[in-house]
Amino acid sequence: MNEFDIPIFRKTYDLYKLFHEYRKVVPKYDRFTIFERCEHLILDVIEGILQASSEKKPEKLSTLEKCSLKLNMLRVFIRLTKDTKSIDTKKYIVLEGIVDEIGRMLGGWIRATKS
Repeated sequence: MNEFDIPIFRKTYDLYKLFHEYRKVVPKYDRFTIFERCEHLILDVIEGILQASSEKKPEKLSTLEKCSLKLNMLRVFIRLTKDTKSIDTKKYIVLEGIVDEIGRMLGGWIRATKS
């Protein structure tokens, strides 16, 4: 299986592209703090998905659980960007919707790996 054909990979990849677009409207003082941290977390999730897609079952579960933790941290930091008014509510809703969908996909992958 080609890891670039995995729906969760494509969804996370698109999340990063969208987040990168939003960089243009984020105030400079936030761009290099909370916003940059969010970008790193998205990249960590992408890396974890790619890693898990090529691992055997015993290692895969650990990698997916680490991915899930990173995704939960991303949720908090995205909420923080909205609460500090680094991004507007409309952008937050779009981002949160995508992150929720990735979370559901990741949860399904974890459940399938456990069984």
